[in-house]
Amino acid sequence: MAMPHVQRVEGTRGRPVYQVGGRSFVFFRNPRPDAADPVTGERYPDVIVFWVGSEADKEALVADERSPFFTTPHFRGHPSVLLREAHVGRLDYDELAEIVQDAWLARASPRRARTWLAAHGLSTSD
Repeated sequence: MAMPHVQRVEGTRGRPVYQVGGRSFVFFRNPRPDAADPVTGERYPDVIVFWVGSEADKEALVADERSPFFTTPHFRGHPSVLLREAHVGRLDYDELAEIVQDAWLARASPRRARTWLAAHGLSTSD
């Protein structure tokens, strides 16, 4: 909610969806068969979806074995990564803030993104 122009709307099952300009950038996913415990087959009830800026960004996050981010075949070609809420603690505050900021930047209008980046001394190439 610290990012500008963010609206929190209620998604299915009362889980929050965070939007900028009416476009979702972080949301809590309903349990689905493609994200399940490999041993029990039980669907994960706590999957969070974060938009990313590019396929390269996605690959960098999911390829790192230390990273708690993952994807599923359902999200092939979709600019997002998944994170189980149970694994948020594996990220420090700065890492979590960066992924939320990047998700916001991926969905904000170009003008809003440029304004936010400039206010933080950054550019689109950073």
